[in-house]
Amino acid sequence: MPAKRFPAILFAICLIACAVDCAGQTAEPASTDWALGPFTRPLDSPVIQPQPASVFQDPLREQPVHWEALHTFNPAAVVRNRKVMVLYRAEDDSGTMQIGMHTSRLGLAESVDGLHFTRLPEPVFYPAEDAQKGREWPGGVEDPRLVEAPDGSYVLTYTQWNRQTYTIGVATSPDLIHWTKHGPALGETGPYGKLMYKSGGIVTKLEHGRLIAAHIHGKFWMYWGEIQVRVASSPDLIHWAPVEASPGKPVVVLEHRPGRFDSGFPETGPPPILTKRGILVVYNGKNADTGADAESHLDPGAYSAGQALFDADHPAKLLRRLDEPSLHPEMPYERSGQYAAGTTFAEGLVFFKGQWFLYYGCADSFVAVATAPAGPIGR
Repeated sequence: MPAKRFPAILFAICLIACAVDCAGQTAEPASTDWALGPFTRPLDSPVIQPQPASVFQDPLREQPVHWEALHTFNPAAVVRNRKVMVLYRAEDDSGTMQIGMHTSRLGLAESVDGLHFTRLPEPVFYPAEDAQKGREWPGGVEDPRLVEAPDGSYVLTYTQWNRQTYTIGVATSPDLIHWTKHGPALGETGPYGKLMYKSGGIVTKLEHGRLIAAHIHGKFWMYWGEIQVRVASSPDLIHWAPVEASPGKPVVVLEHRPGRFDSGFPETGPPPILTKRGILVVYNGKNADTGADAESHLDPGAYSAGQALFDADHPAKLLRRLDEPSLHPEMPYERSGQYAAGTTFAEGLVFFKGQWFLYYGCADSFVAVATAPAGPIGR
C-alpha cells in the first residue's frame, strides 16, 4: 500500500495518539475477510522432528555435540529458489531436563512442496567465539523470525539467551547459510540496553510470490515483545527504535484479554504482512495459567495463534482483532512434549504454490505446518 506523505514529526505525533487511543480495542467486526484462514493441517504428523544421530563439532565446547537430539521447534520460513526454506530451533542433549536449559542452535531445511523436508546435517547459526558470545552462551540462539530484504538478502531476528538474560538479536545473510551477527535490535546501551525482550516480527509485503520487508513512510517496522506487544522502526533493518509514549516508555499495541485464548498474554508471531486492509499480525496468545480469566475450552497455559489488524499508515493503531484463535493445540504432537500444556506457536509464514503455509512449534518439541487458501491477501 503506498504510504501517504506528510511531515515526520506530525506522523510521530499521530502514531502515538492512535496507539494510546486504540491499543485496548478488541471488538471483532462482522466481516473477517482481512484475516487468513481457515487453517487446516495437511498432514497428521510433524514435518521436522529431532534426529539424535546428528552430530556437530561445537566451536565453544570443542567437541562433537548431538545438536538436534532432544527438540526441534519454533521455525522461521521464507521462499527461496522456488523452495520453502525453514530455519528451526534445535536443542541438544546438554544441560538439565528443563525448558531453556539446553543449548539451542538453528538448523536449515528445504522443501519443494512445503510438506516434506530435507535438512542440512549441521546447524547454520549458533553461539560461537564472536562478539555475541556473552549474550548467547550457554543458552544459545532461539525462536527465529526471518524476512527477505528488498536487496535479496535475509534478515534474522532471534532470541539471544545466556541463561541469565535475553534480547532480540539481529543477523543478516546472503544465502541463509553464512551469517553476520549485529547484536541486540534495540542497541547495547541507552534506555533499552538492559531490557529483557524477545520475539520480533518485521513487517513484509507480498511481492512476486515472496514476502519482502516493506517500507512504510520511508522506514521498516517491527512488532516485538511478549506479555505486551510493541512496535519499532528502522532505517536499515538492523538498528531499531521503539515508538515511545515518553522517553524510555514504548507504546503498547497489543495486550491480554480476560476470558480469551490470549488471556495470559500475547507474543509476536511470524513477520506481519502489509495488505490493502492494513497490517496483518499473526500472533501467539497464551491462555491464563489459572483463574477465571482463562479460556475454559483451552488447557491452562496453552499457546494458540491469533490475528490482529493494524492501520497501514499508523502501525501502532489497532483496528481489528479476532476473538477466537485461528489455530490451537488439538493433535497429540501439539500437546505432548516438553511443554505439556500444548502449543501451536506460529513463527514462519510463506505464500507458496497459491496458498499460505504457516509453520509452528508443537509443545516446544516439533515443527508442524497448517495451510490456508490464498483469499484476498494472496490475489
